[in-house]
Amino acid sequence: MPELACYGLAEHSAAPADLIAEAARAEELGLGAILLSERFALKDAAVMAGAAVAATSRIGVGTAATNHNTRHPLVTATMAATLHRMSGGRYALGLGRGIPVLFDIMGLPHVTSAQLEDAIGLYRTLWAGGAVVGHDGPAGSYPYLVQDSAFAEDIPVLLMAMGDNQLRLAGRIADGVVLHTFMSDAAVERCVRLVRESAERAGRDPAGVRVWSVMATIEDSLDEAARLRKLVGRLATYLTGYGDVLVRVNDWDPAGLERFRADERLSAHSGALDATDDLDLLRHAADVLPDEWLATAAVGSAARCADRIDGQLALGADSVVLHGATPDELAPVLAEWRRRRDPGRFAHLDANPGRIRSRRDASAADTAANAPEAAERPDTARPREDLPS
Repeated sequence: MPELACYGLAEHSAAPADLIAEAARAEELGLGAILLSERFALKDAAVMAGAAVAATSRIGVGTAATNHNTRHPLVTATMAATLHRMSGGRYALGLGRGIPVLFDIMGLPHVTSAQLEDAIGLYRTLWAGGAVVGHDGPAGSYPYLVQDSAFAEDIPVLLMAMGDNQLRLAGRIADGVVLHTFMSDAAVERCVRLVRESAERAGRDPAGVRVWSVMATIEDSLDEAARLRKLVGRLATYLTGYGDVLVRVNDWDPAGLERFRADERLSAHSGALDATDDLDLLRHAADVLPDEWLATAAVGSAARCADRIDGQLALGADSVVLHGATPDELAPVLAEWRRRRDPGRFAHLDANPGRIRSRRDASAADTAANAPEAAERPDTARPREDLPS
């Protein structure tokens, strides 16, 4: 089901080896891709992506996201090229802006659109077998960068996007875009429109940029503590990190954010609310947060969650990330969705989460469905014609 993905190690984890079983289980259940977020403790993007690639043979793998400014561009380009070759073309490099306050603590500059565009240009030059000579741009100054002159690597680039500038940047230069969790229907629809319009203005095929909506998915079979952590705790954690942005994107009433920030019990809690086992505190947070904000998630029966997947696709998204749950926790939802989905509707979606195939390629893929070994080995060196290096 290439239209669906999950996140690996979606919760706080002290056992990164769990990803190996999760990735294999995601593939077994039919998820189209597994995405990997990075945290500076036990979730290194390169290590996790390598493990996910090794544990699977068919599904896509994407970093969603790492940051361009935490690695030298040659190191990031090498990471992506290695994963691309290792996976047979199933890997997509996902980049995001990160959290400004964290970069302040780390002593790193804040990420800008100009830096991202410059860095992506460097990667693509290297992946195309070119050399970077005397570069002095927003992403840095580099006397000489080169990988392999024989390279012709088609490695899709995903951008994580929530604000207008990032959405327009994604439409202009990225192969795909991953939206944010807890977005209202109106916000998702608007984000899709901004990406498509930007792609069209740049002379690209608007339908060729793959848009992933990201929807927290909490099915009824989970116990109350797990449901509240994945819903209330996760939203509260995001609001703590960048609440103003999330409220602005959704056009929510800022008074709700002020009430959340002013609450003495919540502000006194140290650590992330999506990692707490304090059930009373989570129930209290549910009372403080507006129902409208919590309603952006898929909550309830497997049928209800499947309805919400269909709703995201109806808003214009190509694919949906079922966020915050392990593959096993998603199993009832996946079974319900498989029962009702039309496979032909998604034939144009590649296993790689950053790629959309042409309709002609999609028809060929349908024909190849009876030859799974060939279908599982995507072309690893397809030339790029739509984007400049």
